[in-house]
Amino acid sequence: MKLWGGRFTKETDELVNAFNASISFDKRFYKQDIRGSIAHVTMLAKQQILTEEERDEIIEGLKGIQNDIESGILTIDESCEDIHSFVEATLIERTGDVGKKLHTGRSRNDQVALDMKLYIRDEILELKELVNSLLKELLTLMEQHTQTYMPGFTHLQKAQPITLAHHLGAYFEMFYRDRTRLEDIFRRMNTCPLGSGALAGTTYPLDRAYTAKLLDFDQATRNSMDSVADRDYLIELLGAMSTIMMHLSRFSEEIILWNSNEYQFVELDDAYSTGSSIMPQKKNPDIAELVRGKTGRVYGALMSLLTTMKGLPLAYNKDMQEDKELTFDAIDTTKGCLALFTGMISTMRINRPRMEKSAMGGFTNATDAADYLVNRGVPFRDAHGIIGQLVLRCIEKGLSLEELPLEDYKDISPVFEQDIYEAISLKTCVEKRVTLGAPGSRAMETVIEECRKRLLEH
Repeated sequence: MKLWGGRFTKETDELVNAFNASISFDKRFYKQDIRGSIAHVTMLAKQQILTEEERDEIIEGLKGIQNDIESGILTIDESCEDIHSFVEATLIERTGDVGKKLHTGRSRNDQVALDMKLYIRDEILELKELVNSLLKELLTLMEQHTQTYMPGFTHLQKAQPITLAHHLGAYFEMFYRDRTRLEDIFRRMNTCPLGSGALAGTTYPLDRAYTAKLLDFDQATRNSMDSVADRDYLIELLGAMSTIMMHLSRFSEEIILWNSNEYQFVELDDAYSTGSSIMPQKKNPDIAELVRGKTGRVYGALMSLLTTMKGLPLAYNKDMQEDKELTFDAIDTTKGCLALFTGMISTMRINRPRMEKSAMGGFTNATDAADYLVNRGVPFRDAHGIIGQLVLRCIEKGLSLEELPLEDYKDISPVFEQDIYEAISLKTCVEKRVTLGAPGSRAMETVIEECRKRLLEH
């Protein structure tokens, strides 16, 4: 049954019906639609637009529809145009004329806007919880690895020694920012559009503030045209999820490298790996690779919705129906990736000796050797050149700075003494970096304690 067919004298073409319908994907927020309708009729009764008896009968009917959908007694009819039409048509079928009063003072435009906001609020809370779970796992690993030495990289070349805790701490900061972005979006979008009508409000004496309170919104929206035309919060959410996926993808790329035979920094658990159909020795990091690959899928949703919205005049246009499938898929993708990634890093095995051995190669302590000279009065630019010569000699002899004999050091600069070896040890190189944000254990312990506190916020 069409709820808007009075104006029309012939049936809509079946292909047009299928093209126009959204129930195949918007059926997922039947609970939000019913919740919004219950709040709406509660307000209508308060304003004496409906009687209390009509309110109670409609609410009982709506709750019965939800219970029957969830128990499997009632199947959502996908021949209906959308979930709103299905719920209202089913209500009328069950309650008769009183069900026809449900839509009093409401348009499908503000109803759609409300349902989407209610649904997105719930999804943001789930996304935030998944990010929190990842942050907790990162914090656990940081606490365990303040003494796990590894090379830090720039340009994918070994640069300076750090710890695994320090490296993981960088991702903690990224995902913490992601959590705050989700909180910001929730706070900014938490205004109720119901009562805006099609675009110009309604002549009924609605109490929009009361409806907003019933639905746990901070307040009602301030402009009825913007209320039905606003998709900024979806674009913001897709942007935030794109950033989450970008962070997951960067981390996945490193895990893929670390898991390779050349690095052997980590070994992924069998539950998060697959084998090769032809090469029996292979253990592939498929989850990390899929997370990396699915990032483009979420980016695509963001760009698609931005493109859809860029030329739309006020107020509502049917183009906006394209927001749902894109957003639903991006949310499902991001949630799945967060859950799987968290499981993957919680079960991977860390190869500490291999990380430390790698940090000892590649001259990651060259800067500390230069600092040794500076602390003995050598200008930094001269010290830089001296250490460059030492590195060249090490390469020629196939040695590391730790292995190079003291006479070679003195041959290039008489300033060097036996204590150079202590100055360039991995432990010294890391532990003397004590400024806030550095990898030294004292600095890391301060940051880890702050991370614990931040996890408990909000």
